[in-house]
Amino acid sequence: MQEHKLLVLGDSLSAAYGLTQQQGWVYLLQNAWVNENKPITVINGAISGDTTDGGLSRLPRLLDLHKPTHLLIELGGNDALQGHNPKKIKANIEQMVQLAQKNNVEVMLQEMQIPTNYGKRYTQMFMQVFIDIAAENDIPLIPFFLENIALNKKLMQNDGIHPTAEAQPMITELLKPQLEVHIFD
Repeated sequence: MQEHKLLVLGDSLSAAYGLTQQQGWVYLLQNAWVNENKPITVINGAISGDTTDGGLSRLPRLLDLHKPTHLLIELGGNDALQGHNPKKIKANIEQMVQLAQKNNVEVMLQEMQIPTNYGKRYTQMFMQVFIDIAAENDIPLIPFFLENIALNKKLMQNDGIHPTAEAQPMITELLKPQLEVHIFD
């Protein structure tokens, strides 16, 4: 059995913001696969507040250090919250995809969404970035994992942005089968 390594390159949504690492979905996902004897290690390369600029600058070292077989990019939300140009967000993510692929790493892209108060045009342009990158690079686009969580106040921390400890197993349940399809093919 081939040993897989999944690197999660993300922001606070993957870094277990406001929680212990053991409560976060990345840790829970690793445990779920360990319990099923799946040959995989999950590396959490997420940092709260990270942007696509940060992810792009950190990725070469993470690839060199961990030598992952798979990469899940979960970035872009903080860029949008800071009002960054969607073209810049797209360019950064595309560079990450290309860098990973040059290192024979299979890439998956996490779809991101932002609050609607950024206006319809910006919100649509932002969401289109992920659709376009996935299509243009022929990589899987994983649906936004907070889709059915973000509007439930009981599942969100008081800031309304970060999921609670109770929401983390739900995120794991949602992501696990979607990631397995692309990792254990």
